[in-house]
Amino acid sequence: MSLGKIGHFLIAAHFWFGCYYDWNYVKIPIEIHDMGDSSFNSKKLKFLTYWDALLQSTFFTICFLNDIFGTNEKYPKSTPFFRKLKDLLLPALAFPLAMFVGVTFWGLYFIDRELIFPRSIDPYFPWWLNHLMHTNIMFFIILELFTSYRKYPSRKLGLSILTLFMLLFKTIAEETIKIWVVCTTKLGIVLICDIRIYLRSFWCFVFIRLFNIIDIELVVLLYSGL
Repeated sequence: MSLGKIGHFLIAAHFWFGCYYDWNYVKIPIEIHDMGDSSFNSKKLKFLTYWDALLQSTFFTICFLNDIFGTNEKYPKSTPFFRKLKDLLLPALAFPLAMFVGVTFWGLYFIDRELIFPRSIDPYFPWWLNHLMHTNIMFFIILELFTSYRKYPSRKLGLSILTLFMLLFKTIAEETIKIWVVCTTKLGIVLICDIRIYLRSFWCFVFIRLFNIIDIELVVLLYSGL
């Protein structure tokens, strides 16, 4: 088995394990923090972090399946299904969501961790799981970006997939996310978006409770592997 196959298998397995562990063993008492509300299994599906971890698990599983049943050639004569799926998911969902979740989390964490990850939940949420959910997602997706070739989808298709994903997330997390502009370049994709989050009283983050509506403008430059 090649190094790439082993790498994709281990990365996918470690993300799946993180999702499994979080869902089944991370139980935060409601008296410690209201993200521990047991009515929705600690509200895990209210967090884009958990959705992204599931997405990364799925994406790297597809990478592994492509290693076995597909091809990693730059210009295959006939593009296998798993290769098409891999080439579509990385720029449309896997990379932008991983970077948004990771950069937003650690940016707020270093400003004031009580705003995003209070010390009171440290005994219930292990440090390694925190890094798996918020650090490894960026490291491995960037590594994949620069070590594999992909054919980018059209702007219309990429934007449609991202929009549909966020609408699905909206129905669960009660958030509204509006994308303004998506432009493709030879180096990759420039994603410029206005993310408008309509918040409800259940939201766990302290800083979000200060507002009824919070507007977050995000500019992410997505580079393709050369």
